[in-house]
Amino acid sequence: MQADIEKRTLRRISWRIVPFIMLLYFIAYIDRVNIGFAALTMKTDLGFTASILGFGAGIFFWGYFLFEVPSNIVLHKVGARLWIARVMLTWGLISAGMAFVQGPTSFYIVRFLLGAAEAGFFPGIILYLSYWFPARHRAGVTAFFMAAAPISTALGSPLSAALLEMHGVMGLAGWQWMFIVEAIPAVILGVVVFFYMTDRPEQATWLKEDERAWLVREMSQEAASKRHHGDHSVLRGLADPRVLALALIYFGTSAGLYTLGIWAPQIIKQLGVSSITVGFLNAIPPIVSVIAMVLWSRHSDRTGERTWHVILACVAAAVGLVVAASANSIVGLVAALTLVNIGISCAKPPLWTMPTAFLSGAAAATGIATINSIGNLGGFAGPAMIGWIKDQTGSFAGGLYFVAGLLVLSAVLTLVLATSQKSKVTASNATAH
Repeated sequence: MQADIEKRTLRRISWRIVPFIMLLYFIAYIDRVNIGFAALTMKTDLGFTASILGFGAGIFFWGYFLFEVPSNIVLHKVGARLWIARVMLTWGLISAGMAFVQGPTSFYIVRFLLGAAEAGFFPGIILYLSYWFPARHRAGVTAFFMAAAPISTALGSPLSAALLEMHGVMGLAGWQWMFIVEAIPAVILGVVVFFYMTDRPEQATWLKEDERAWLVREMSQEAASKRHHGDHSVLRGLADPRVLALALIYFGTSAGLYTLGIWAPQIIKQLGVSSITVGFLNAIPPIVSVIAMVLWSRHSDRTGERTWHVILACVAAAVGLVVAASANSIVGLVAALTLVNIGISCAKPPLWTMPTAFLSGAAAATGIATINSIGNLGGFAGPAMIGWIKDQTGSFAGGLYFVAGLLVLSAVLTLVLATSQKSKVTASNATAH
C-alpha cells in the first residue's frame, strides 16, 4: 500500500513539476548563451575582438556570483513562486536590452545585469526540487531538469541561426532580432510561474489527500534526519568545507559547459560552413548528450553511487576537448564536441545530489547557491581565457587545453572529497565503538 502511494505521488509531482521547470531552464539557457550565435555577425557590426566577446560573455557570471546567495535566501523565505517569477521577468527584459548595446562598455554592463537578474534561478530550482523529491530519487529528476540545457542548444541553435537571417528587417540587424525574439518567452513565463507553481507540498491541492500526507511526512522525516546530524544554519551552508570543495568541482564543469555554449558555434564556423549549417551541426552533440545524461543519472540513482559517476564524466569531457583542439574535419570536430557534451551533461546531476545529502533548510539554500555562484565563475574563466588565447595565438587550441585541465582538476577534487568523507565516516564509526 505504502509503495503504491509513493509511486502514485512521485508520478503526479513529476508530471506537474519537471516538464515545467525544464521549459523555464530551456528559456534561461538560450538567453544565457545565445551570445555565441549573435557573435557570428555582431562582432563585425560592433568591431569586437575575441577577447571582448569572451570577457563580455563571461562577465555574466560575476553578476551571478554577487547576487546568487542573497537571491536563494530570499527564495527560501518568500517561496519559489514569487521569486522565480521576479527572476524571469527581469532577465527577459534585460536580455531584450542586449539588442541595443553599442560597444564594449554597454555590452559588459548589460551582460553583468543579465547575470544579476538571473542569479538564483538555477540554485533556486535545485533547492525547490529538494522540497518535493526524496533524496533517493533526486539525481534522476535533476537530470531531466538539466537536460533542458543541451535540448535548448539542440533546438535553439537552428532557431538562433535562422533569426540572424532577419538582418535589415525594420532597420535592425539579425543579431538584434535574435535577442528580442528569444527574450519574449521569459517575460511571458514569468507571469505563468506566479499562477502555476506551488511553493511547498503542504499547499499542493492538486495532490490527493493520501498523496499529500505521504509526501509531507516523507520530506519532514528527511529534513529531521539531516537536522539530527548537525547545524543547518545559513553560516553552515557558507562555511562547510564540503560546500567549498563542491564549488571548485563545479567550477571545472561550468567552464566546460559555457565553452561549448559560447564558443562552439565559432569553432565550427572556422571550418568554413554557413551560419545555418553551424546551427544544425551545433545541435547534434547536445541531442546525444541528453540520452546519455538520463541513462547515466538513472544508473547513479539505482546504484546509489555518485563519486565515480562525476569523475568518469569529467575525464570524458576533458578528453573530448583535447581531441576537439586538433580536429580539422567536420566529422572529427562534431564527434569530439559530442564527447564533451556527454561528459559535461553526465557529471552535473550526480554532483548536484551531493549538497542536499548533507544540508537542509537555510543551510541548503545558502550551500547550493554558494556552490553555483563560485562554480559558475568557471563560466567566466573558460570563455574569457579562450577569447584571450585566441587573440594571442590565432587558434582555439590553447584555450580548449586550458578548460580540459580544469575538468581533470574537477575529477581529482571529487576523488579527494570522497576519500576524505570515507575517512571521516570510518573514524566516526571507530570512535562510536
